[in-house]
Amino acid sequence: MELAHSLLLNEDALAQITEAKRPVFIFEWLRFLDKVLVAANKVDVKEKQKKLVEQLTGLISSAPGPPTRKLLAKNLATLYSIGDTFTVFQTLDKCNDIIKSKDDTPAYLPTKLAAVACVGAFYEKMGRMLGSSFPDTINNLLKALKSAESQGRGEILLSLQKVLSGLGGAAASCHRDIYKNARSLLTDRSMAVRCMVAKCLLELQNEAVFMWTTELENMATLCFKALEGSNYGVRVAVAKLLGTVMATALMPKQAAVMRQNVKRATLEEVLELMATGFLRGGSGFLKSGGEMLKGGGSVSREVRVGVTQAYVVFVTTLGGQWLERNFATFLSHVLDLVSHPRATQTHVEAVYSRRCVSFMLRATLGGLLGEKAQIAAGKEICQAISKQMRAVVNDISGENKAGAADVSASQHVMVCALKELGSLVQSLSATASPLIQEPSIGLLETVTSVLLHPSMAARLAAAWCLRCVAVALPYQLTPLLDRCAERINNLKSSPEAVSGYSFAMAALLGGVHQCPLGIPHSKGKLVVSIAEDLLRTAAQNSRLSLQRTQAGWLLLGALMTLGPSLVRYHLPKMLLLWRNVFPRSQKELEAEKARGDSFTWQVTLEGRAGALCAMRSFVAHCPELLTEDVIRRLMTPIECAMTMMSHVPAIIKVHGAHLKASAAMVRLRLYDILALLPPKTYEGSFNALLRELVAEFTLTDNSANTTTSLLRSLCHYDDSVLMGSWLQETDHKSIEDQLQPNSASGSGALEHDPSSIYLRVPVGEAIPGPLPLGVSVIDASVALFGVVFPHVSFKHRLQMLDHFAECIKQAKGVRQQAVQLNIFTAVLSALKVRKLSTLGPEEVRKSALALVMGALDNPNPILRCAAGEALGRMAQVVGEATFIARMAQTSFDKLKSARDVVSRTGHSLALGCLHRYVGGIGSGQHLKTSVSILLALAQDGSSHEVQTWALHSLALIVDSSGPMYRGYVEPTLSLVLTLLLTVPPSHTEVHQCLGRCLGALITTVGPELQGNSTISTIRSSCLVGCAIMQDHSDSLVQAAAISCLQQLHMFAPRHVNLSSLVPSLTCYCVVLPLQRSVNLNITETGLEGVLFGMLDRETDRKLCSDIHDTLGHMLSSLAVEKLSHWLKLCKDVLAATTAVAFEVEKDEEDSEKKDEMDDDTMFTGLGEDDKSKPSVAPRWVTRVFAADCLCRIILLCENADKAHFDLATARDLLVLHLSDLIRMAFMAATDHSNQLRMAGLQALEDIIKKFASVPEPEFPGHVILEQYQANVGAALRPAFSPDTPSDITAKACQVCSTWIGSGVVSDLNDLRRVHNLLVSSLDKVQAGKGSSSQLYSESATTMEKLAVLKAWAEVRLKTVPHFVHSAYDDEEDLGADLPSLSRLWLAMLRDYALLTLPAEFSSQLPPDGGAFYTPETIDTARLHYRSSWAPVLHAVALWLSSTGFGAAEEKEDVTSAPSKAPALPQGAPSTTKTVEESVKDRMHLMLGVSIEFLCFPRPEEPIEHVMSCLQALCTLLESPCAKTHIAEDQLLAVELLNVLHRLLLTRDPPAVQLQVTAVVQETIRAAQDHLQRQKTSKEEEGEKDTQPSQGEGGDTGELVPGKSLVFAAMELLVFILVRHLPQLNTRVRESPSHAPLRPQRLPEESARLVANTVSILAELPSLCSPAGSMTILPTVLFLITGVLRETAVKTSDNSVPVPVSAALQGIKTIITSPLARVESMQTQWTSLVRSSLASVLEYSQPGKADTPDMDEVSMLTAITLFLLSASNELVGVTVLQKGCMDRFRNGLNSSDPGVQARCYQLLLSVFQHSSRALSTPYIHALAPLMVEKLKAVERSRPGTAAELQAVQEGIRVLENLVGMGEEQNRVQLLALLVPTLISYLLDENAISSAPQVSKGLHDFALQNLMRIGPLYPAAFKIVIGAAPELKTRLESAIRANQASSKAKAAARQAQPTVQAAPTIKLKTSFF
Repeated sequence: MELAHSLLLNEDALAQITEAKRPVFIFEWLRFLDKVLVAANKVDVKEKQKKLVEQLTGLISSAPGPPTRKLLAKNLATLYSIGDTFTVFQTLDKCNDIIKSKDDTPAYLPTKLAAVACVGAFYEKMGRMLGSSFPDTINNLLKALKSAESQGRGEILLSLQKVLSGLGGAAASCHRDIYKNARSLLTDRSMAVRCMVAKCLLELQNEAVFMWTTELENMATLCFKALEGSNYGVRVAVAKLLGTVMATALMPKQAAVMRQNVKRATLEEVLELMATGFLRGGSGFLKSGGEMLKGGGSVSREVRVGVTQAYVVFVTTLGGQWLERNFATFLSHVLDLVSHPRATQTHVEAVYSRRCVSFMLRATLGGLLGEKAQIAAGKEICQAISKQMRAVVNDISGENKAGAADVSASQHVMVCALKELGSLVQSLSATASPLIQEPSIGLLETVTSVLLHPSMAARLAAAWCLRCVAVALPYQLTPLLDRCAERINNLKSSPEAVSGYSFAMAALLGGVHQCPLGIPHSKGKLVVSIAEDLLRTAAQNSRLSLQRTQAGWLLLGALMTLGPSLVRYHLPKMLLLWRNVFPRSQKELEAEKARGDSFTWQVTLEGRAGALCAMRSFVAHCPELLTEDVIRRLMTPIECAMTMMSHVPAIIKVHGAHLKASAAMVRLRLYDILALLPPKTYEGSFNALLRELVAEFTLTDNSANTTTSLLRSLCHYDDSVLMGSWLQETDHKSIEDQLQPNSASGSGALEHDPSSIYLRVPVGEAIPGPLPLGVSVIDASVALFGVVFPHVSFKHRLQMLDHFAECIKQAKGVRQQAVQLNIFTAVLSALKVRKLSTLGPEEVRKSALALVMGALDNPNPILRCAAGEALGRMAQVVGEATFIARMAQTSFDKLKSARDVVSRTGHSLALGCLHRYVGGIGSGQHLKTSVSILLALAQDGSSHEVQTWALHSLALIVDSSGPMYRGYVEPTLSLVLTLLLTVPPSHTEVHQCLGRCLGALITTVGPELQGNSTISTIRSSCLVGCAIMQDHSDSLVQAAAISCLQQLHMFAPRHVNLSSLVPSLTCYCVVLPLQRSVNLNITETGLEGVLFGMLDRETDRKLCSDIHDTLGHMLSSLAVEKLSHWLKLCKDVLAATTAVAFEVEKDEEDSEKKDEMDDDTMFTGLGEDDKSKPSVAPRWVTRVFAADCLCRIILLCENADKAHFDLATARDLLVLHLSDLIRMAFMAATDHSNQLRMAGLQALEDIIKKFASVPEPEFPGHVILEQYQANVGAALRPAFSPDTPSDITAKACQVCSTWIGSGVVSDLNDLRRVHNLLVSSLDKVQAGKGSSSQLYSESATTMEKLAVLKAWAEVRLKTVPHFVHSAYDDEEDLGADLPSLSRLWLAMLRDYALLTLPAEFSSQLPPDGGAFYTPETIDTARLHYRSSWAPVLHAVALWLSSTGFGAAEEKEDVTSAPSKAPALPQGAPSTTKTVEESVKDRMHLMLGVSIEFLCFPRPEEPIEHVMSCLQALCTLLESPCAKTHIAEDQLLAVELLNVLHRLLLTRDPPAVQLQVTAVVQETIRAAQDHLQRQKTSKEEEGEKDTQPSQGEGGDTGELVPGKSLVFAAMELLVFILVRHLPQLNTRVRESPSHAPLRPQRLPEESARLVANTVSILAELPSLCSPAGSMTILPTVLFLITGVLRETAVKTSDNSVPVPVSAALQGIKTIITSPLARVESMQTQWTSLVRSSLASVLEYSQPGKADTPDMDEVSMLTAITLFLLSASNELVGVTVLQKGCMDRFRNGLNSSDPGVQARCYQLLLSVFQHSSRALSTPYIHALAPLMVEKLKAVERSRPGTAAELQAVQEGIRVLENLVGMGEEQNRVQLLALLVPTLISYLLDENAISSAPQVSKGLHDFALQNLMRIGPLYPAAFKIVIGAAPELKTRLESAIRANQASSKAKAAARQAQPTVQAAPTIKLKTSFF
């Protein structure tokens, strides 16, 4: 392949490869040339041009395939336009000669077509440069056209189209000829040719004026004819032609108008012409005269659908502004169409016409008009409706004869108008409010008036329209329901009113599930009472009984959609009603048959159908209520209904056939409900039921050949290419459905089944469209058969299958097809049920197989598809190799012998399906045979159908075989390429299947594709295949190409260049293109701007969600880099005020062009320019999406780089756009649309949270958000207005609390604005239940009230720390509300506590709900409570602990208890009692809620809730009341600790763990206080002797797990320590895998945590009795010394790590505890203390390899602690003594002066110890060393302050020793001290030059000497006298000192006191 990449064709290489590969080689060269010619150097090209032309023209005659032809022509044309044009005419003549050639053999055809393609390409590229040669060329082409076959005709027409587009107006002389020749081909038998003609004529009409003037009528008639018998492609092409021609006739193109003086058509004429097609089809005008009078001959459906599409093209071409101006005319015209008798000859035709008209309206109104224009259009529609309604009312009252006809015509107009109005309002959502509110429009009045229309269809449509209004504007829901209820009660005697208003109520109830805020619970009761009343009074008046019965049951069915929480209350009544509708016993049934007339039977049947329908609704919507008991009670009426079914035929015989419909309705309802119930419940009735079902779908009693509509949905989705059902994917689905072959397809309408008005709308539908009853019953029977079949015995299965075969045999012709279709659908639905584990014994299989095999060669493709699918499913169910082999063999044999298309296609699909369902392994042995047969079939050029089916099956096999297929990849791939190069592009299905095959092959080869050796040919073949498909005209083939490229890119990214895809992907928007041509001009807004624009024009839901995804992906990858661009995009969308928000200013040259055009523009209202603009302002949905994007951008920036929130580093960062962000959030938050308001408030909250702490660089001390206070306040205010929906108010409360708590604004007056909003909402909460008139459900009120309370709680929590120092007078603002707030908070917590009870305690819930929820909405309320309880809990805890559990409030509470808070018993004598009780209650409540939550916080609970809960506990336990409470009930405390332990295991964040330790600490303190109180009270009672055994552990010292608080605390604390210091665990240390960890600095949070834990540990022994403490002390001491070991690490700044100081403090606490004085424990205690010291000594051994940076000071401190505090236990233990001395010695010898200094300090405290027994050995051992060290200083004077300090500390020790010495030894001691001090003095000469430190030493020594002298005068004299040189030094120093000034002396006086303080300070003083 690489050899093909050269400018000239490499002919040597071409000669060397095999014949088969040449076309691919040539195609690859042409592809290369196509890319390179444009980019190449012109000189190079001109050099080689001659040779190139030769090579290219040579290829023309080598019979190239379609893609090769296209590229060849393109390259030749490009070559001439780049190089010289000398030889172009030569080449052109050569082509013309080939075209003229008389050779008609198929072999010569490709050459001819190549020449045709070249001619087209030349003219397209060079146009008028080719001068006057065109008439010859055109005539030549037209001649060829006459004799060509269909493929040739198509290509010639394509070429003509290109010639025309290249020449433009220049070719005017030939226009008529082309027109004459082409128009006859519009009715060609080949559909592909019709498409080509339509495209050619579309090109022609650009210049040929006559087409839209004189020939306009003929054009229309031609198009109508072309639509007869057309396929989808033709309809799209012809509709485009017709629509465009009509639009041009109305508004001609300027240039053409200028040239000829043209008479323009009027709008009326144009519409009249179009209407002809819609109403009369292609039959012309003259012929239809006679028929017209008879009213016979219906219009062909293809024509009607085609014309419908043409209407849409017509309006779209004229554009949105035209539609706005002419909407009234257009609307009345379209509605006239549907009221025309010819459009509504039969009911089904009428439904079809309605669907077409609805499609026209939706496609134009929905996409082209912006929101304002849509509202105006809504007005027009309202007027049209009221006009019609007035006419109807007059007709009925005028009693004129034509009334009936008019009513039936008006009903269809009504349906279309109301349906469109509904869709319009629903798409406008909240922005539709002007439509509803403006009295001049009176939308609601108009629509409700139609509820009294005599026709049921119109009433249903009006009801549906009301449902749309309610869903769009939920605040209308409750008032509308009330209004309908009132009218039903007032107009009970009018049948229309009963029917219409019940439809409306049912529709509204069905819409509730789309309104998250719901409706008040009482509405359910209202509906039940109305329904009961209707059913009860039905029998009173025969004129009304039918309507009342239907209405009653309809309402009850609708009620069920409200779900179990509401239905639960009415279930007993419902069960009773159901039971009473049906006879109780066989006897009653028999009796019933004998009585009654046809009318009572009709009412009875309708009533029973209604009851069954309500049951079905119940089962479908309330599955939770379906207990076994309820099912049993439901089965009674159902079984009765089944029995009744068998009697009905007899009744119909007696009373007349008009009961058939009612009977069918009963059957439909029965099947529907049975399909939802578990089959086990009606096993007994299987036989009778199956008889009914089988009779139903085999059409036994049904003379019509009705077919089911389910077959297509039961076949595999991927097989749609075979059935043509890809139409389902297009925009035209709703009208194209009419043309599908099954009965009444696409004729769904509400009146076929009124119950659908309250059911959920099927996905993808705009409005429910149940099919006519005849079809629905068969559908239901088929579905139920599928459910029941797996549960039936094999014997019955066999009988049924045989019966099926018999039925098919009996029927003939069309009927046989119908029966077979139904049977197959039933069998397939049975095979697809998962429960079918086996088919049955051999004979059942045989019978089934015979049935299926018989259909594989049925002429109907859908049946063949179904048979293939059934075969695969059977193989899957049976799953035996022999059975599968037998199936495969049958198909192999058939395919080898059969020659007819039908059996070849059927059996090839059978092979594909076998592989698909059995999988590669199960069918591996048949792989070779299957592949070889299918490869052969795929090459069968005579039948494209066979090729399509074979390739489709091949793709299935490749897919399912996976790696097993690897051996067949090469031959398959080469076949695929060959076919891509040869199959004509008009056979799109073949190309689609080739695309599927290619995709499957790429997946099979997979990652191998990256390789370089042999695999490169496979890879390049795949790329060539993709290139061919990308160039195909059909969008589905292009989509296949894209998905293949995606796969290739995934497996071999280096080799695929995706840049060519971007333009095409924009059209497809990265999804399957839905057959549309999007004219995209990618302007400066880039791809994303275009996609945003598409969101407003697209009506297809799936596509919109794909666009959302695409934009989402682009956003996450690009937004951070191109921040301003994306923010501007969002801002433009949100600010959508102008109609053309997206249009970016055009370039300069454009404006010049405008000036030239000015004089043209005078002729038309609309310049060309405007048409191309999609002038739709962004709709609310798009704006909501933009607001969401905004939040995502903020999040992305935060994750990408924190600098985005820092003004100081200003790049293109988010913080620079803050004002834009705020403005966008503000615009969104104050919009009409509720969804947008929510999104805006969310954005605002995000902005506040993220930017709250960003400082304002220009004003230090201020934050950047301060300047936006006004905006925030203004954005929030509207959300608190009384008519705002609860969810928005709730969100706004959240934002308020975020804003107040963010601390952005510290000035109280500025906060007032927002604060007052919250105050106003608090009043709402205090109003209590049921005060205001309710619009939404109670749970919405709950949500709002809880949001307010939560917001207040958050404000309370955040203002406590913040505003302590500010002007915020907490008491004044919050204080005023606190008592009432706290009451509400407590009430809320009480509710929450009740709601968290498990289900089995539900009987304990208060019957009338809680403070803020009603019992009916309990399930939804739970969710709201769940999101808001945590901050409230914390706030209540704060309040309780600050007011001593509200003791002060309690007093006044008695008098002023509000109705909500449970009042205390009035006038209770001892109020103190009640206060205590209330404290207890509150305590239980708080602890209960907390512990319940902490036991099992759901994973989705935010960590903030956990924190709030822990903080609340902590706050609570700080108050004395709570402490006593928890200490008195020890088990409670134990439980709390256990729960906390469990929490630690599941939640990691350090903040949580710290908070846990705080709670533990409080709990332990509470226990300590309690123990202390007990002890003191005991002492007062004088029981001194029993005292020691108080505390845990008693006399035995045993701590019981589960009951012991100490044990629980130990568990938890040990867990924390081991978690953060795993080395503490001896097992870890000793395990061989564990490398010894060096002690290291813990992160700060861990350090704090460990420190807290250690301090709590040290407190624990104080809770135990002496024996108990002996049990835990070894562990405690082990842990504390362990922590000391692990955390005593030197730090750079000599600070002491927190855990170390905690450990030291802990050691001190323990050693100094009173336990040491308990005699009984003495020996244990001594050994404990000794071993602890031994551990410390061991840890502090110097020179250990693993502890190089051990902090000696801490260790020495610990040792000193032991020595000082536990002197008695340690005296005389020589081993320990030696160790201690060693450590001190090391300290003194340390090189670090800091350590020395500290060591001196510690030694001093040891030396001074009161117990001489302890201190003497140390003095003896260490004093000599000290003296030596201090003497040495004279030689090396200190150089740093630290060294100086060490010396000073040493001297201090010596001085103290002198003081401690006895009188007789004092001289000796002074003899050590004084000479040392004197040696530190400097002589007077040296002193001035000495460094600062040295001077310091001199001064220090002098001061000391002068102080010592007077202290011990006698001894001092002796020492000085003994050494004269000392005396002289001293004297000279004193003299020098006195000589300095007085002031200095005074200053120096102060100095020693300063120096005396040591510079290393421990955080805590331990001594």
